[in-house]
Amino acid sequence: MRTETEELILLKNIFSDPIAANYKKALEERNATDYARAYELLLECDHEDRFGEYIARKILFDDNLFAKRAFEGNLTPHIREAYRRDLIILQNFAKAADSLAEKLALPKDYPCIRYGEYNSLFGPCWSSERSISSAEEFYRKNGYGIFIGSKAFTFENGNLCPVRNTSDISLSDLKDYETEKRLVEDNVVNFVQGLPFTNMLLYGDKGTGKSSTVHAVLNKYAEKGLRAVEIPKNQIKEINAVKELLAVLPFKFLLFIDDLSLEEHDENVTSLKASLEGSMNEKSANVMIVATSNRRHILKENFSDRENSVHARDTMEEQLSLSDRFGLTVCFSSTGKNEYLSIVRQLAEDAKITMPQEELFSLAERWALIKGGRSPRRAKQFIDYIYSCTAKGSDIYF
Repeated sequence: MRTETEELILLKNIFSDPIAANYKKALEERNATDYARAYELLLECDHEDRFGEYIARKILFDDNLFAKRAFEGNLTPHIREAYRRDLIILQNFAKAADSLAEKLALPKDYPCIRYGEYNSLFGPCWSSERSISSAEEFYRKNGYGIFIGSKAFTFENGNLCPVRNTSDISLSDLKDYETEKRLVEDNVVNFVQGLPFTNMLLYGDKGTGKSSTVHAVLNKYAEKGLRAVEIPKNQIKEINAVKELLAVLPFKFLLFIDDLSLEEHDENVTSLKASLEGSMNEKSANVMIVATSNRRHILKENFSDRENSVHARDTMEEQLSLSDRFGLTVCFSSTGKNEYLSIVRQLAEDAKITMPQEELFSLAERWALIKGGRSPRRAKQFIDYIYSCTAKGSDIYF
């Protein structure tokens, strides 16, 4: 039997969801088994009496033309009208839940799926102009599909996979290194605003805040359409495939390679050099490669490379040819005593730790000695420990 759902234009993907699919089959074929399966799945997500809200959320997170164009600010009247008609169909589809159990001749005491009361973005009338305008504003601010609520992704089996638990660090959480942070942020601002930008290499000692700076600028500019895709070393050869995937998306992507270090004859060297410059895959307007490394020269030099001056010169040229393809290199230098204690003091102020400064600094120095050196990371770990001890009222032991 033909139903309204066959007339959907933009929101057909709703029925890839197993709950919606089983409910649809129960509705169209009067099949009690499919109804029971839909109810079981709704019980698992606590929506058995709020089916309308469940479907509304599936619509909201659907990857469709209306959502994409709304994010881009490029909606047409025809797309809006197609979306409005689909919303009418799907709201009627959801409301049919209140009478479906009776149509299936299920026992009166049989637990039923209910449309229910809810507070969704669409309001009581999904197809109203107010609801559609609210949806448009939502997509413009948050993105669409998997990009709603997700700033960072990995690349797996040819697809982007959201990283659900990302750092919420801000630039203000990162103390000192003002020049380094400004260089990185200025380049990212150029990127987000469509101005000339360059790929970046952030290098320096471990624990100096290289990766944290990348996370912080991502958090700051996510609402401007900035996203990140992390590429581990073993996927470097897939960079051009990732860039091809990202090129058609209306977002700006940081292609992030953390803790990069390669051997001279590693096949990834050629792939990375080609991705930075010099291949037929030209620089993408919406992709910036950002790498962090503990080394200025990403290629490791072996003792055998120094055997003769000719080979040494070749090795140096190879090292420089890769590093220099990053248009911007930013050095995060190690912290001395004064810089380390400055960071400790600022973090303690943020955490509202009232310990006398002399005692705080003495403990911080002892912490650095035990942990093997001074760095912003060590300072943060120290303050976290002191804060926990203070909050619990426990003694400080280390």
